[in-house]
Amino acid sequence: MQTSIQFFDGRLNPVVRGYLHSPAHPNQDALVLTHGAGLDSNAPVLVAISEAFAGHGYLVLRCDLAFRQERRTGPPFPGHAERDRAGLRNAVEVLREKVTGRIFLGGHSYGGRQSTMLLAAEPGLVSGLILLSYPLHPPRKPESSRTEHLPNLQTPSLFVHGTRDPFGSVEEMTKALQLIPAKTELMKVEGAGHDLGFKANAQPNQLPQAILGRALAFFALPES
Repeated sequence: MQTSIQFFDGRLNPVVRGYLHSPAHPNQDALVLTHGAGLDSNAPVLVAISEAFAGHGYLVLRCDLAFRQERRTGPPFPGHAERDRAGLRNAVEVLREKVTGRIFLGGHSYGGRQSTMLLAAEPGLVSGLILLSYPLHPPRKPESSRTEHLPNLQTPSLFVHGTRDPFGSVEEMTKALQLIPAKTELMKVEGAGHDLGFKANAQPNQLPQAILGRALAFFALPES
C-alpha cells in the first residue's frame, strides 16, 4: 500500500515529504530512497524499486529533497546541499520510529551522492547504502571527480551503474570504489545510461527484482 505523507516543523514547512510504501508482511527493516537533480520522488526508477522492496517486507519511504520541496522544477542551488542532507537525516528518523530493524538509505544520482556525503559525516546513521547511477563526475569532465569524501565512507555500499552512464564509466567507478574503506560492490547494468533504462514509457520489469536480490545478498554478508 502506498500513501502520501508530510511531516512539518513548527513553521509548517515540510521537513519530510513523499510516499510511504507499507508492506503486507513487514520484516521490520526499512529503506529511504530519494531522487536526482532533475526529477522528484515520483521518478520511475524510485517507484519501481520501492515496490520491489515493499513486496519483500521493507517499509519504504521515497522522499523529495529540500530543494524539490521549494520548487517543482530546476536543479538544486549550489551551496544548499546541506539542507538536502538534513532532509535525508529527517527521513531516516521518521522511519526509525516505525521499524525495529535495520534502515537503509539510497538515492539516484544527486540523491545518492548526498547520501554518501551524509554517511561520510555520520557513519552510524544507517546500516547500508544503495546508490543508483552515482554521478562520479559531470558528463565529459572526468577531471572534475566527486570522490573527496569517499575515503571517509565507512558504511557498506551497493552501487548500481549503467555501462553507458556518461557520469562515470564502469572502469572509473571501479577505481573510485577502491577509495572506500567499507565493504562495496558494483552492480553493472549492461547497456543502460544514467536513467538505468527507466524511461517514462519503457520501464524494465526485471531490474528492480535484480537490485533487490543483489542487495539482500550483499547486506547479509558479514562486514569486514
